[in-house]
Amino acid sequence: MSLSDPIADMLTRIRNASRARHEKAAFPGSRLKIAILDILKTEGFITDYSVKSEDKKQSVEVKLKYLNKRPVINQLERVSSPGRRLYLNARDLKPVRNNIGIAIVSTSKGVMTGRAAKKLNLGGEVLCQVW
Repeated sequence: MSLSDPIADMLTRIRNASRARHEKAAFPGSRLKIAILDILKTEGFITDYSVKSEDKKQSVEVKLKYLNKRPVINQLERVSSPGRRLYLNARDLKPVRNNIGIAIVSTSKGVMTGRAAKKLNLGGEVLCQVW
């Protein structure tokens, strides 16, 4: 199956599993997806994730996080898409939902949060927002 936007597919699978109160979500893996999951884990939006490799194909399983039986992730939103890329410089990176959420940005120094990119005075492609 060919996907035109694998990042949006990952975000949708996590969002759907979270809303259905599933414990885990699974999807095909890539380095970019794993970098995004590292940020989500560091920021406390997911509990953990594991990568399984078989014959050059990776699959990722994410353990979702809940607080008082409610999902920690309220919304995952794809910002830049293959048909409409969104690049921002450091001064244009704004807080997401009054600093409740995060923006995930792909910069020349790697994938990081919008806050970290702004601190390092880096711009880049805004991949998604999470709150």
